[in-house]
Amino acid sequence: MTDSQPLPAVVQGTDPAELLLPNGHLRGGGISVLIAQDGGMPWIAYWGRELSDDEALGALSGVSRPLPNGTLDIEAPIGIIAEHGSGFLGSPGLSGSRFDGSAWAPRFVAQQDADGATTEGAVRNDGADRQRLQVSVADSIAELSMVLDIELTDNGVLKTRALLTNTGAEPYRLDNLAVSLPLPANATELLDFTGKWCDEFHGRRQTWEAGGVIRENRKGRTSHDAIPVIFAGTAGFAEGSGSVWGLHLGWSGNSRVRAEVLADGRRYAQLGELLHPGECTLAQGETFKTAWVYGAHSPTGLGNVSTAFHRHLRQRSHHPKIDVPRPVMLNTWEAVYFDHDIDTLKALADAAAEVGVERFVLDDGWFHGRNNDQAGLGDWWVDSEKYHDGLSPVVDHVIGLGLEFGLWVEPEMVNPDSDLYRNHPDWALSDTRYDTILGRNQLVLDLGRPDAFAYILERLDALLSAYEISYLKWDMNRDHTQGTHDNVRAGTRDQTHALYRLLDELRALHPTVEIESCSSGGARSDFEILERTNRIWTSDCNDALERQSIQRGFSMLLPPEVMGAHIGPPLSHTTRRYHDLSFRAATAFLGHLGIEWNLLTCTDEDKAEIAAFLKLHKSLRPLLHGGDVVRLDTDPASSVQGVVATDRSEAVMVYARLNNGRFSSPEPFVLRGLDPDGRYKVNLLPMPGRSPEFGRVRPHWIDSDAPMSGRSLMTSGLQPPVVDPETALVVHFARI
Repeated sequence: MTDSQPLPAVVQGTDPAELLLPNGHLRGGGISVLIAQDGGMPWIAYWGRELSDDEALGALSGVSRPLPNGTLDIEAPIGIIAEHGSGFLGSPGLSGSRFDGSAWAPRFVAQQDADGATTEGAVRNDGADRQRLQVSVADSIAELSMVLDIELTDNGVLKTRALLTNTGAEPYRLDNLAVSLPLPANATELLDFTGKWCDEFHGRRQTWEAGGVIRENRKGRTSHDAIPVIFAGTAGFAEGSGSVWGLHLGWSGNSRVRAEVLADGRRYAQLGELLHPGECTLAQGETFKTAWVYGAHSPTGLGNVSTAFHRHLRQRSHHPKIDVPRPVMLNTWEAVYFDHDIDTLKALADAAAEVGVERFVLDDGWFHGRNNDQAGLGDWWVDSEKYHDGLSPVVDHVIGLGLEFGLWVEPEMVNPDSDLYRNHPDWALSDTRYDTILGRNQLVLDLGRPDAFAYILERLDALLSAYEISYLKWDMNRDHTQGTHDNVRAGTRDQTHALYRLLDELRALHPTVEIESCSSGGARSDFEILERTNRIWTSDCNDALERQSIQRGFSMLLPPEVMGAHIGPPLSHTTRRYHDLSFRAATAFLGHLGIEWNLLTCTDEDKAEIAAFLKLHKSLRPLLHGGDVVRLDTDPASSVQGVVATDRSEAVMVYARLNNGRFSSPEPFVLRGLDPDGRYKVNLLPMPGRSPEFGRVRPHWIDSDAPMSGRSLMTSGLQPPVVDPETALVVHFARI
């Protein structure tokens, strides 16, 4: 042990009150965060409901814990970057070394000047509200320095990241850098998400009594099955009850999420990028910046954690605003697939305009050689055999109808059967010394190469400059496998950052163009991609029954105005299941609404009902896309989710009957978020298609004009009628 790298004094009798950093009590959104430091790596000493200053001192009293026999003579804190070198025996937050194996277990201390005093600016707070803190630490032996960036937003969202710099002359090979946040002893249940293509955001719940739970993703995108988000809470936590902590890594590439109970009983979660071997080496002066880790807490259930995340996203300058309505769109994929005929597309646009669609999106099949999914990716110019005069006849027709025009692209991919690949096979993100592994007949295009990057940027810029395109559906349809840059090293992390740069440069050139994040559906859904996009295609599955659970899981992290939700055809092309228009429309009602259906096959009656439905949806867009999402706790046979206005003046809830259930009559659903002293008029909203059957006796509220009290709706609830499985009702509550 050296004087310059002391052990943490928290276990050596230090007064806990002295551990709180100057300005280390952050407050926002009813939440307090206490940041402690004892000369070394700072840690979060408390994260929960807002505390007074006196309460904060009381919370710190639990920092110094007794030491049992048979353990180390110290108990190292769970640092924001947990340190093995300081005696932490869980998963290290930093792993790496010099090439000779040195500097593998660093121990950081507060940066000091020659006289041993903490340097000015080592702790910085921005703003009088004391919501942001930056702490600088260094290890002179390992020749590394680090800045910890901690921010608590006014919505109560905790943001944390680390910036690691190599200050030594020799390269430093970084294997892992991940943020650790503490969780309380009573957080004994975990909820995370798994899934697959066409079955995204599938919640997985488990008790968490001992050991670790690890979710790793190596697919080069946020993924269908290992989304970097986890919720921890007290036993039996529900939508409206229990203490819950939610954590999310804002990153669109490989990731690792770990939740661990240590042998001493402490709990923590650790989130960070997953780096392939040799993927990141820092030269002298180079800095590695982690993705932001976002956290939200609620003492009153999972629903309010979602609300904090949603409100945080809604405060971003580029987030869709309620005073600019989300355009109802028609996407051509399930209408025409690769069969592009100009007259058919014009007729489809006519039908779309007739029912009230506001944006027409031309999906896959418009570019050179693209007659199926086996060729053409990379050749981003208009197919002259299908479009003799370019896209202008279709674009001009669509815009002439008063609709916006959108276009599908998949810029990160290349087909071996393409002019681009034939001319530049070395541009693929693969190792040509091995047999190539294809996915959906395609390879990943290495955007980490400046020439490949420049080509894609030029092609997209040319398209957006040549045509009046308001919207890009940006797809990405395969996982990374052995993604190798220049036949030498792993390139997935560089690819993710290159994607961000490409989107940033394209948006700078065309700032009014909206971009959708689509990745075989919802496989790229995270906060960082939403820094550059305006919408997420939730799933390639438009089956309304599957969508009920997919969209519910999506809403736990992301708000409805960025959730692509389309009315598909009666027969789902992914499940071969048939649903009535009423169920399909009600299921899509809450999100960013669209149609994925060949309207040319609809009857006049269908189109009239769709037109009335779109008019209804448009009238409620400010509520649907600006209110607080509410998911109700119900029996497994039903799902109830909706939105409540922030001023509690109105609400919309979608009641879906998923199956027959155990009992002959459904349970009442108990609302949340209404004004308990208010009185609400309750109405069923008309859905297109076949009206549901209500059994022999209808609940009185369906035919009554009498208002109901907010208090009764939030205590006794609302009794739904008996309806068939795979049926949905949309209920509107208006305060009078």
